[in-house]
Amino acid sequence: MIKSLAITTVWSTDQERDKRFFIETLGFTERTDMDMGEMRWVTVSPPGQPDVQLTLMRPDGPGLDPESREAMTALVNKGALGAGVFSTDDCHATYAELKAKGVEFLQEPQERPYGIEALFRDPSGNWYSLTQQRESEELDMSKPWSGSVDDAGDDS
Repeated sequence: MIKSLAITTVWSTDQERDKRFFIETLGFTERTDMDMGEMRWVTVSPPGQPDVQLTLMRPDGPGLDPESREAMTALVNKGALGAGVFSTDDCHATYAELKAKGVEFLQEPQERPYGIEALFRDPSGNWYSLTQQRESEELDMSKPWSGSVDDAGDDS
């Protein structure tokens, strides 16, 4: 039986730069940084979640055949990969804090049916959602949504 998610991969074109970004800019904690010969194993944990780690993995490292390495590197360089959702209690405040630190945002905070969301990139080009989730009592996903925040949950 699966117990929990422990480690997930974030593709990194420069592990040292990306490690600094996660630690110094986002406030993550370094968990592991070791040379394993053919590759470097670097993991960081989100604030308050030592049991969850992101491994900053080079797309051209071992484990992928040459064709897959080339394709993955192209996707990372293109900024085509979404790497996850980070939660916050105040999307507007966190957006302002990270923007002041130079984080590249693709979308300012916007109202969504599920909460307030902003989108940002890490230095390798992976994009993330920064989401302030609505309270579960406020969120009714059973109602149709046409893609406009104005009519989210509208019964008409």
